[in-house]
Formats: sequence, structure tokens, C-alpha cells
Amino acid sequence: MRVRELIVLCFLINVFSYNLFSQNFSSGANWKKYRKEVSFQIGASGFLGDLGGLNTSGTDYSPIDMEYSLARPALSVAYRYKLSKHINWQSSLNYLLVAGDDKLTKDIYRSNRNLNFKSNIFELSTRFEVAIFTQKVGHRYSLRNTKAKRSSNKFTEVTAFIGLGAFYFNPKGRNPITGKFENLYNLHTEGQGLPGGPKQYKRVSISIPMGIAWRSAISKYWTIGMEFCFRKTFSDYIDDVSTTYYDKAALLDAYGPKSVTMADPTLDIIPGGTGPNGDGTGAQRGDKEKDSFMALQVTVGRTFPPKRRRTKLRSKF
Repeated sequence: MRVRELIVLCFLINVFSYNLFSQNFSSGANWKKYRKEVSFQIGASGFLGDLGGLNTSGTDYSPIDMEYSLARPALSVAYRYKLSKHINWQSSLNYLLVAGDDKLTKDIYRSNRNLNFKSNIFELSTRFEVAIFTQKVGHRYSLRNTKAKRSSNKFTEVTAFIGLGAFYFNPKGRNPITGKFENLYNLHTEGQGLPGGPKQYKRVSISIPMGIAWRSAISKYWTIGMEFCFRKTFSDYIDDVSTTYYDKAALLDAYGPKSVTMADPTLDIIPGGTGPNGDGTGAQRGDKEKDSFMALQVTVGRTFPPKRRRTKLRSKF
């Protein structure tokens, strides 16, 4: 599914769900009490790209291609502001560790390639959330100490969201000779910057975060929740793999033996599988589909209700 189709689908879901299912979790303007919130999130990350995946070809970049054994930590801190009862704005600073490894697949072509990577991702994003379901929970009356009518502070809210982010990444691969992780960007493994090779990629790119979130107030100040956030990106080099193998002799002359080692650590299961094609062009190393990453996280939030104004008593004398 393309980025445009995902955006349109998310928008339609937001519009129809808002009209059909949204309910007021409290009366009047009580939602303003929960306007400001700071939350902390922890969970697991996942990556969809060229490396690893299922044991068959043609499934990369699909959620079914997820390699769950490579789930890594995902941490976030966020600020949410309610623009209205059903629309929120949130900005967050996110850290994710993502990874991929051809050794975990039995697909003969990927396994023969024998590439791997890991990368820290630092992302700053902002998004708009639309409530697709809101509901007040708990009792409407409090009989303790008073018979006055009161509204419960507890509510549940489910939102769909879409936004825009910028992130930094720096892929590293395990050296098959030393076992140590090497910085791949400086090795130009696909001949970046050389004649006939691609331009050197940038380690800062744009993401489109989209997903669904659930949160519930458990007290006057605290909320808990969970969210799934998928990021479509505009980079194909998060895993340092994109196009074709470059000439090894040229890599050796330009960037040294380590570049050659990390560019093609093939297992030679398919003899000549990583060598030049019959017409002299480089063999396929990856494809041009953009990479994606995601996170499933548990959230804990602290709301900051507005301070009550003190009433000044004026003396009649």
C-alpha cells in the first residue's frame, strides 16, 4: 500500500468513526481539565526493509514479513494538548533500536546474501489525533460525604492519528571476520560517490507516523494506555541496502578491504549469485522500496488540570 493510499484510508477512518462512534466522556467543558498531558512510553520496535524476513521471496515490506525475534527497545516522551473534545495534538521525542539479519531466514537468496544491520533511530514527530471512541466510566454520583451530583474523573479514549516526523539513523553491520559492528555509512558499500554508483545517502530523513492509540484515566491526574505507531519513511538506506552490488576492485581502491568485506559477505550457497550479471551490470543487492519501522508501546501519562482561581472576599466595611 502506497503512502497516499495510507493517508486517504486513515483520513476516511477518522471521519466516519468520529461521526458514528464518538461519545462525550463528560458533560459540558469537563474535557478541558485534561487538556495538557505529558506521557512516557516504553515498548518494542520492528523493522521492514531489505534484510531478513520470512522464508519466501516477495514478502518484504509487508507486516507478515516481521521478524519478531529482532524486536528491540522503543522509548518515547510526549506532550499532548486537547484542541477540542475529540481532537488532540501531540509532539514526541522517540528512540528506537531496529535490526535485520539474513541469517534468520531460510529463503535461499536472502540467506546467501548474508547481510545484517542494526541502527539507533532518534525521531522528533508531531501528529493530530481524532477520537473514534470516547466514554466516561465510573459512577455519576458520589454519596460519600455529600449527596451532590458529580462527574467521574475516569474516561476511556481511542484515537486514530497521522503526522509528520524527522529522524536520524546510522546503520552498523557485523563484520564476518572480526565479529565487531562496523559503521556502514563511511564504507560506501554500494559504491556511493563512485562512477555509476548512487549518491551518498543522508542519515536524516522524513517519516509519516500513523496508527491507533488507547488511553484511560485511572485517577484525576494519571492515565495509562497503549499505542501502535507505524512509520512510512522516504529512505531506503536505514539498513544500508538499496540497489546493486558494486565492482569489488573499485571499492577496494576507493574505500579499502573493509568496504569489500561488508558489501558482500556472501555464503556462496548460490555460486556467482552476487557477481556481475552477463551484461556487466551489478547483481541485485536490494530493491528500491522505502524502509519502514514501527513500535508497540505502553504509555503512562500525567495530566495537568488548570489551577483553580482563588476567590477574593471583599469586606462590606
